[in-house]
Amino acid sequence: MPLHPQAVEFLRYAAGQPKLHTLTPEQARAALEAGAATIGDGPHIEAVTDLAVAVPDGTVPVRAYRPANPGAAVVWLHGGLWVAGGLATHDAMCRALADAAQAIVVSVDYRLAPEHPFPAPLDDCWEALRWAAAMHPSLPLVVGGDSAGANMAAVCAVRARDRGGPAPALQVLVYPMTDAAMDTPSYAERGGDDTLLGAKDVVWSYDHYAPVGVDRADPEVSPLRAPDLAGVAPAIVLTDEYDPLRDEGRAYATRLRDAGVAVTEHRYDDMMHAFFQFVNVFARADEAVAQVGAEIAAATGAAQSETAVATSASHG
Repeated sequence: MPLHPQAVEFLRYAAGQPKLHTLTPEQARAALEAGAATIGDGPHIEAVTDLAVAVPDGTVPVRAYRPANPGAAVVWLHGGLWVAGGLATHDAMCRALADAAQAIVVSVDYRLAPEHPFPAPLDDCWEALRWAAAMHPSLPLVVGGDSAGANMAAVCAVRARDRGGPAPALQVLVYPMTDAAMDTPSYAERGGDDTLLGAKDVVWSYDHYAPVGVDRADPEVSPLRAPDLAGVAPAIVLTDEYDPLRDEGRAYATRLRDAGVAVTEHRYDDMMHAFFQFVNVFARADEAVAQVGAEIAAATGAAQSETAVATSASHG
């Protein structure tokens, strides 16, 4: 399927911008912030609050988007290749997701590489998930993210299984980075400099996040290499065609399904990497966020009903 006309137009603009792998981390952060300015505002949410989560050596900022009658708590881990991105780059998308899911969305401003390489960003996200579970004990918990954030969301779902909780009712993985081997066919097919994310950009990303001395085959870096995925949270996995990460995201959905995990998979064959956060810019982004939000509401509504029944039975 050809690229959507809006994506073609966007890439025409992006062609005049330097590729991420040619930038310093500071330049990459400024570039992503500038890109976010083109998105505009997300929908009005009743309460938006900036907070801080304690981590072992400090605090991590989070932004909580709370609609009027939330039915779940979603911890969202932003993309940006572990090097860039933050609360501002994903503000409109998080607002749209909170509105569509009618859920509290907690956006996590985890520490960035290379100043804070693996496992610091992952540990920040894990602490934020634990914090959200403690703050909202009556609500079903969801962990989600896009790109590098989806990598850490997947790892947090495995940690939750292996560490006795908190147990997400759902994990949402939007074009996840799942294997640092970077050797799938989509790297050759879709990893050139003519799309938004190229193979060289992914190499640059891992060089910052998992530098020399880090075992990139560690399942906490490459969750596709986890020996066993049975018992992790049900998943929504979203991939796009024009993306070097396409095949590893789809492979992770297959691994989950083969392990007996319920998976809802969406393939956006006319889209490119990073489209999900560009609500207001891409009609397909608006559709995707609305669809994922509706599925979160449906899944967590069922989880909430099951919890209520179990609680009622235990008090019967």
